[in-house]
Amino acid sequence: MVKKDITAEIEVPQEVTLTFEGSTYTFKGKKGSVVKLFNNPNVELKVSGTKINLLAKSASKTGKAIINTYRAHILNAIKGCQEGFVYKLKICSGHFPMNVSINNKKLIIKNFLGEKVPRVVELKQDVDVKIDGSFIFVEGADKEKTGQMAASIEQRTRRPGFDKRIFQDGIYAVEKAGKEI
Repeated sequence: MVKKDITAEIEVPQEVTLTFEGSTYTFKGKKGSVVKLFNNPNVELKVSGTKINLLAKSASKTGKAIINTYRAHILNAIKGCQEGFVYKLKICSGHFPMNVSINNKKLIIKNFLGEKVPRVVELKQDVDVKIDGSFIFVEGADKEKTGQMAASIEQRTRRPGFDKRIFQDGIYAVEKAGKEI
C-alpha cells in the first residue's frame, strides 16, 4: 500500500497580518492577536504570500488528522482576529440572591447557596469578561482561551451530588461562540 502526500491550502485575508518565527505563528487583526505553536515533525507549514500550505509526506490516518486539526486551528485564529469569539453565561439564583462582580482581574461570586466565603475565578489576560444584569459575556480573539475562561466560570459553581432540576442555582453557558446550547 502506497501512502500519499496530504496537502491543504488556506488563504489568509488581507485584514489579518501573519508573522512566524520557527514553529510559532502569530495572527493579528482588528479584534486582537492569536499565537499558535505548530511543531509536529510530520507536518510542514509553508507561508507563500497570502497562503499557508500544509504538507504531510506519505501520511497515514494520523497525518491526515493532524493536517485537519492544524487547518481548524488556523481558521479559528483567522476568524478570532477578525470577529472574535463571545460566550454568554447566565447567572441563575433561585434559592439565594447571588452577587457576581469583577475586582482586580478576579470574578467574585458572593452568597452562592448562602455560603459565607466567596468563590473566586482568576481572569485570563487576553480575555474580556463583562457582567450585564444576569448575564456574563466572555469575549476574546483566541477561541481556546475564551472557551476555557467560560468553562472555568461555569465550573466554579458546579455542585456534584445535587439534582440540577431542583437546585438550579449556578452560572450556566447559554451560547458558545454564536451557537445556542
